[in-house]
Amino acid sequence: MIDNKQLNFLRTLCETQTPSGREIEGQRLVAKYVEGYADEIRLDRLGNLHAVKNPGAPTRVMIDAHCDENGFMVQHIDERGFLYFSLVGGVNKQLLPGERVLLMGPAGPVNGVIGRKAIHLMEPKEREAGVGKIDDLWIDIGAGSKAEAIEAAPIGTFGTADAPFRRLCGTRASARAFDDRCGVFVVMEALRRLKGRPLAVAAHFVSATQEELGLLGSKVAAFGIDPHMGISVDVTFATDDPKGTPKTVADIRLGGGPVLGVGPNYDPAFCEIVRSVASDSGIPLQTQPRSRGNGTDGFVMRHTRAGVPVVQVSIPLRYMHSSVETIDLEDLDRSAQLLADVLSSLPADPQVGFRL
Repeated sequence: MIDNKQLNFLRTLCETQTPSGREIEGQRLVAKYVEGYADEIRLDRLGNLHAVKNPGAPTRVMIDAHCDENGFMVQHIDERGFLYFSLVGGVNKQLLPGERVLLMGPAGPVNGVIGRKAIHLMEPKEREAGVGKIDDLWIDIGAGSKAEAIEAAPIGTFGTADAPFRRLCGTRASARAFDDRCGVFVVMEALRRLKGRPLAVAAHFVSATQEELGLLGSKVAAFGIDPHMGISVDVTFATDDPKGTPKTVADIRLGGGPVLGVGPNYDPAFCEIVRSVASDSGIPLQTQPRSRGNGTDGFVMRHTRAGVPVVQVSIPLRYMHSSVETIDLEDLDRSAQLLADVLSSLPADPQVGFRL
């Protein structure tokens, strides 16, 4: 079970701003959490955090989740002090009007709201229309002039939605950017749970940057590690809400346990190892067919250098790329335990990859 210390780490990580390209505060938090559990902790040149256990072993396994989140950047400030912005990552602009935001100002956080024309003043066609161009939206920080706004949040200032961690009923919780803070939590919690357990491989636990900009951090990290095996941990679409699409995604439920990806991008032998360990450990395992390469770090790990056998372990998530992403804490607990058990079970020379 996830205890109060682990829950506080997850909460703090979720409430720390880490838009793509500005992840350092989150990385510092992760590094502090795994002190005493890794043999080596370092950052690479793109800001990826590497926490390595048993680095001298001949077989290197990369276990990856991304710490960055979608956000925005101040693009223009008008004479009245209203801020216009560009998007950083895969932001759903339909959700932006009326959103509370938090800007990473030079003197500290700056609160703001994304304005919206009052419904009373809209023409009928405006009420039915979606959001238009991004430059039709603005951020109001309460500034009375351009100079005041520039001092608080100059051009180029990063920001995110202001949506803190919330406990829901039972073991459910909601926050912005559970994609993929809960993955980082699972990866680093697996490292913590390996303390005192045998490990025959070199395990490289990575909190990767800039995934939302095109899997950039993991591409650099994988090239540097040159892993023999890879485990990608990200979120996937839960299909158990009223708008779920199980026919196109699979039957994925919150609380149903970690999700194993199967398909041409994932190594069959490594997938069988994960299935066997889950069965032996009594961990429920859901399955998601993925018929082609997908937008997770597992894709670039698979294709780094001469190729890497990878598996995808995903966490069910509702309302992806919104400020109310929702997960079940039991899925995080089980996913972390599964990773720790898989890594502990691997021999010095795991028989994965294609062989004649």
